[in-house]
Amino acid sequence: MIRKILVPVRSDGKSENVLAHAAALSHSHNAHIEVTHCRPRPEDLMPFGVPIPRILREQILSQSSQIADLEEETLRAELFALAEKYGLSLTEKSAGEGPRMSFVEEVGRQVDVIKRHGRLADIIAVAKPDLDRNLGTNTLKAALFHSGRPVLMCPHKDAAPKELGVNVALAWNGSAEAARALAQSMPVIREAKSVVVLSNGSDAGPGTTVEDVLEYLLAHKTQARIVPFEAKKSVGREIMETTIKAGADLLIMGAYGDSHERETLFGGNTQWLVDKSTVPILFSH
Repeated sequence: MIRKILVPVRSDGKSENVLAHAAALSHSHNAHIEVTHCRPRPEDLMPFGVPIPRILREQILSQSSQIADLEEETLRAELFALAEKYGLSLTEKSAGEGPRMSFVEEVGRQVDVIKRHGRLADIIAVAKPDLDRNLGTNTLKAALFHSGRPVLMCPHKDAAPKELGVNVALAWNGSAEAARALAQSMPVIREAKSVVVLSNGSDAGPGTTVEDVLEYLLAHKTQARIVPFEAKKSVGREIMETTIKAGADLLIMGAYGDSHERETLFGGNTQWLVDKSTVPILFSH
């Protein structure tokens, strides 16, 4: 069962969409959502290597602190209104029952905040990166590479999802990343009404077949069926199209079997889906 979902937020206009996805999971699992806002330290905003008179430095630090206070107050009010909108009760602690949300303010770098809070979360929910505005990439990378936890990437939706994880697709290629994704996502898979395993039939690891996956799921009292897809040039595109055709509202898969840098430079299945996906993806790395 999912008990804690971490939602790191910033004042970038993406908080509502991510919280809506997290709320859909929270209602299915009676989970606690911990919304964490990363507040930059005023001294980190100072020009690096540029000598500044003491009086001017103090003015900049004071103004930066005031701006951060206003940003936090505005964001907190927005999130509390969204909690009411999505049926989440407000709480100060994670203990309790029912869909609920707490707000935590942290000072420092976001990667450090995600490390601290994410490693003891069941799922970390982040926005799908916005390539046009260069937003969200570092947050996704920090969650994937520094937490050891599954990461829910939420694409923009005009309407908030009422349910999530009802019909689940698992992308299987026999890799260690796929096996980790399967194991870490079992709380979601067990609660799903239908589960399909996507396979192109030619890239399973040694001694690991898609039929073995079905047997593993049966041991966990979960029925699943195989949905094949062709291994064409863009496997990422085929995975996404097959997921949509299967009627899945959530895709589960391993992330960056090749290094992130190599996939970004030369292209890869994960990077294609990060850039193009229209379906929420639960990644594990």
